[in-house]
Amino acid sequence: VQLQASGGGLVQAGDSLTLSCAFSGRYFSSYSVGWFRQAPGKERVFVASSSWTTGYTYYADSVKGRFTVSRDNAKSTATLQMNTLKAEDTAVYYCAADQVQWRQRIVTRSAHYNAWGQGTLVTVSS
Repeated sequence: VQLQASGGGLVQAGDSLTLSCAFSGRYFSSYSVGWFRQAPGKERVFVASSSWTTGYTYYADSVKGRFTVSRDNAKSTATLQMNTLKAEDTAVYYCAADQVQWRQRIVTRSAHYNAWGQGTLVTVSS
């Protein structure tokens, strides 16, 4: 199992950006997909998650109402739609798969996820 985030770039505050996450491996539909970000000099933090259960999502308070996660199990991809971006959203964004298939709850600690890719840099200028 391996995931890779892409779609980052340089945008202005208030703009939108869509990140994609490509999953390599089997049984994508059985894993919840988490999005995390790491700002320069800071720890990696949870942003949002899309449960393996279709339609169930969870967001960090800092992005709630601005970011939307979705997934396409048929294509083994996940998406993070980011709207009304702020300078404090600047970070390297990662997607990862829950270590446990069919977990019955969403977890937010990075230690519960694996198959991290290299991440994609999002820079928001103010």
